[in-house]
Amino acid sequence: MRAEDLLPDEQNRIELAGTVIRKGTVGAFLMNAAVWLDPHAGVVNRSQAEADLQAALPALRALGLFEVLEVRDAALRQWLATR
Repeated sequence: MRAEDLLPDEQNRIELAGTVIRKGTVGAFLMNAAVWLDPHAGVVNRSQAEADLQAALPALRALGLFEVLEVRDAALRQWLATR
């Protein structure tokens, strides 16, 4: 399956298992995880990244992301597991 098979260019979201998943959710997760892991990220940036990570979790779980991939960083993996 290719990305456009799941979400064609003109479509920005799908509903899967009752959860709306927006195009870019996985990419945004990766960028927010990088900020969350950055020891030089300011408190405001890290807090915003954490809030955005939290908000994306239902969609990421509906996609089955964490059933296929494991987060390598132990602290982030633990944080995600408790949410």
